[in-house]
Amino acid sequence: MLDSFFNPRSVAVIGASTRPQSLGHVLLKNIVEGGYEGDVYPINPSADTILGLRAYPSILDVEAVVDLAIVMIPSTVIIEVARQCGEKGVKALVVISAGFSESGNAELEEALIAEAERWGMRVIGPNCAGIINTSNKLYASIESRISTGKIAFVTQSGALGGAVLAWAENEGIGFSKFASYGNARAHLESDEETEVITLYVEGVKDGRKFYEATKRVARIKPVIVMKGGLSAAGSRAVQSHTGSLAGNSAIYMAAFKQAGVTYANTIEDMFDMAKALIFQGRVSGGRVVVLTNSGGPAVMVADELEELGFSVPAPSPDIKERLSFLPGFTSVRNPVDLTAQGSPENYAKVLEALFSEDYYDAGIVVCVPPLGLDASEVAEALAGVELRHKKPIIACFMARELVVEVVPLLERRGIPNFPTPKRAARALRVLLKKS
Repeated sequence: MLDSFFNPRSVAVIGASTRPQSLGHVLLKNIVEGGYEGDVYPINPSADTILGLRAYPSILDVEAVVDLAIVMIPSTVIIEVARQCGEKGVKALVVISAGFSESGNAELEEALIAEAERWGMRVIGPNCAGIINTSNKLYASIESRISTGKIAFVTQSGALGGAVLAWAENEGIGFSKFASYGNARAHLESDEETEVITLYVEGVKDGRKFYEATKRVARIKPVIVMKGGLSAAGSRAVQSHTGSLAGNSAIYMAAFKQAGVTYANTIEDMFDMAKALIFQGRVSGGRVVVLTNSGGPAVMVADELEELGFSVPAPSPDIKERLSFLPGFTSVRNPVDLTAQGSPENYAKVLEALFSEDYYDAGIVVCVPPLGLDASEVAEALAGVELRHKKPIIACFMARELVVEVVPLLERRGIPNFPTPKRAARALRVLLKKS
């Protein structure tokens, strides 16, 4: 259903520009420099070439087939351009242009959609920031280019989307697809390149359709949603931003729960949970053990876990017996504190003991590497235990400059790392289904 958007054989950029600061130039440059290998046709009646590509007066002047058209023109001429795209046989439109229901012009938006439907075209937008498919290097967006990953991000705010993409790049988070769906005219379906779907939603115009689509997709893969416009002030802002009604927050929360999606309070929370799901599987239960070499951060993890409703019980008598090899200055409560003298070998032996029976459902390992400790060896030790026991392990290797090379090693071995105790605890919650 989305192939014409995300896997087009050819793209026309209607409103491509020779002016470097214009959105029409930025988007075309993103496509060209991003490495997209399909055919690209700039549409501009006043230019002969743009970025080395032949320009055309209109899409009807392009001799070849065009699958996808990106539209960045004044809204006053949008219907005529949509008609031309329909005549050309374009299958999908991404409308960057603003000036529709978000500014009180709902009639124009309805006319655009009606014209698209007349020709059998699908529409993303209007008033959006474009789309990205990293697998084929299609960066048809006015936002920054991003790294490849397994998370799809769909946002109703293009500006927020751009900020999130820049933040995610710094966090080492990659994406399969990005879509800014503006005034809520996009449909997200199953995609083999995506393992987790993340959504930023402000308001929807067809609540039943949104609910049914989300519920259907959530049966196949995890869906994480963040909702904007929960307050009175936020609701007013949604109306002016996207032309949608934010709706009653309690209704949205109930709908999300019934649809089987996970709710996130913040953008950071949403992508931390998505990252955890990429690396680890879900399990039933809510008993968590915290293993550390630094008491303070581990206490923060334990506090956050209990605040989230999970249990942080002391080890069973049998597990304590298995831990009897530890020196007396260590703590075998929960958190289990190896102190600064914890070695990679002890991390592995202790975690083996903690997971030796079905007492704990998951673990969080907090490591603040002291001088002399090879954190990469600790990472390898944890990965070996996780591989044998198949229980979720979340890492919190702190002191970023000391672990900058260790974090990629952890994640290559399937263990997600989070830089703070609170983020580690909150990320784990998406993996545990409390029985």
